[in-house]
Amino acid sequence: MSENTFTTAAWDEKIVAGAEDTNRVAHVHSKNKYAGLIEGEGTSDYLLYYPGAGYDGKGITSSGLEWIEGSVDGREGAFVVRHEVGFDTEGVHGTWTVVDGSGTGELAGISGSGTISSTFGEPSSAYTFDYQL
Repeated sequence: MSENTFTTAAWDEKIVAGAEDTNRVAHVHSKNKYAGLIEGEGTSDYLLYYPGAGYDGKGITSSGLEWIEGSVDGREGAFVVRHEVGFDTEGVHGTWTVVDGSGTGELAGISGSGTISSTFGEPSSAYTFDYQL
């Protein structure tokens, strides 16, 4: 396993069902910049569930897909990961798994999984990624 960082470069969130003062589902389109084992950029879409008013997900997990393009350990290409994330007022914690068959270029055939962890207000987040090619 390797620990590394990513920063969120863009976060566009829109309510798709419910209202801000009650239970709701929101769609998020975001962009991340990765440093460390993964060097590159990711574009992701999430569906988030908020159980009540405010922005506390109370740790309930929500899913998303992210297209990551750049390099892994110096090998160039792209791949897709499926996220399962939980969030609360402190931050975000989750797991990710490479989608089978999504690797391109020198990353064709990649498989693996990892974790993400962030604390709200911090400039970067940590990730781990254990992969096989």
